[in-house]
Amino acid sequence: MFKPEKFLGQKACVLGFGRSGRQAAALLARHGFEVLISEEHTLPQAAEADLPAQVEVETGGHSARVFECGFIIKSPGIFPKSAVLKEARRRKIPVFSELEVALAFAPKDICVLAVSGTNGKTTTTTLLGEILKEYCARQAPKRRVFVTGNIGAPVSAAADELKPRDFLVIEVSSYQLEDSSFFRPKVACLLNITPDHLDHHGGMENYIKAKARLFKNQRSNDFAVLNGGDEYCARLVPAIKGELSAFSAQPNHVLKTDVFFDGDEIIFSEGHHLRPPKLKGIHNIENAMAAALCALAVRVPADIIQAVFDRFEPMEHRIEPFAYHRGVVYVNDSKATNLDSTVIALKSFDKTPHIWLILGGRDKGASYEVLLPYLKAYCKEVLSVGECMDKIERELKGQFPITRCGTLDKAVDFAMARAKKGDVVLLSPACSSFDQFKDYEERGRVFKRIVNERVKQERIGL
Repeated sequence: MFKPEKFLGQKACVLGFGRSGRQAAALLARHGFEVLISEEHTLPQAAEADLPAQVEVETGGHSARVFECGFIIKSPGIFPKSAVLKEARRRKIPVFSELEVALAFAPKDICVLAVSGTNGKTTTTTLLGEILKEYCARQAPKRRVFVTGNIGAPVSAAADELKPRDFLVIEVSSYQLEDSSFFRPKVACLLNITPDHLDHHGGMENYIKAKARLFKNQRSNDFAVLNGGDEYCARLVPAIKGELSAFSAQPNHVLKTDVFFDGDEIIFSEGHHLRPPKLKGIHNIENAMAAALCALAVRVPADIIQAVFDRFEPMEHRIEPFAYHRGVVYVNDSKATNLDSTVIALKSFDKTPHIWLILGGRDKGASYEVLLPYLKAYCKEVLSVGECMDKIERELKGQFPITRCGTLDKAVDFAMARAKKGDVVLLSPACSSFDQFKDYEERGRVFKRIVNERVKQERIGL
């Protein structure tokens, strides 16, 4: 466990110049530590970063200076078997996660609610944060809500602002969990587990083990919320020590659930009946169930949950309809960075072949063949883009129509020239964005800009 007082006077090394690394370095500097940020890649903009004077930055590789530091903070994206980490551990230099370092500076009696899962984390975390903010505004004005983690600002950015009894809602990835040995949320929520990040974790079993760390340090007076319809989630139940609540919107589920959906309302075993948010897809019913169970665990009244459900709007890059032209709907689902997310997106539409699916990016190790039943049921054609076009073609060619487009602009032009009234042009790539974009958000916004520009050009006759 990271205890700041144990390491005072020692220099810290933060591996990775990403957002969480920079915020961790700034937090440590505010508390009197000298810090070295060491980044593997060459980043010219690093010299212009607004960092405290106690923070040095090296880019273009990890030098021997890393091993002169007393402890290391690993940014979530650093490969766990990287050479620099192997050498650090060989030298017995302690390695900590940004998450645990940040929480070490926070008051001990804050209420931490952590949301993880392969899909749905951001929607559920945002929804839970809004519920807690509404609760504080109505009934607990002295308490505040901080929504952090993968969703936006790292926990390090909020650590110094937290006061006793504040709510800290964290969207937690498997990357963060794999490095967290002592993390203990008051409420831990696991939405689902499907194949993802297998290249990083080295296989499905390691990925499941990383997710299981969400519950590892909980005690009997903590709360665990998980998907009762997910077989991988169900495997974790014997090790859960906290009070367990399960949800599922599916009729066939593995565990006995505490909430179900009757087609109109979300009904809880405690007797609450809630109208779900106006979000597309059964997966969002489950996200709402999970957020509600987390809120009920910390005694938020059901009427406050309902008030937030009634006003909650769809989020950008998540099955987001944004343009309508000549009877064709254009939908941005850039957040779909794995195969299961793309399946969820396809299943949220009517079951008829009317979708032009833009698929591809940087591959994450799973097989695209699992998409075939859904492609045949929902899609007219796959438009492949990005680094993994060859793999997509190898695995799907001959079984489903594929056009190799390469880039988003070419895919949009191809679909726009052929889509008919009632069709959908859907960006749901099933891949990461890092081959052509800095993140899924940039990919989604570029897609929307291209479509909107083409629509405008058609309307003015260019």
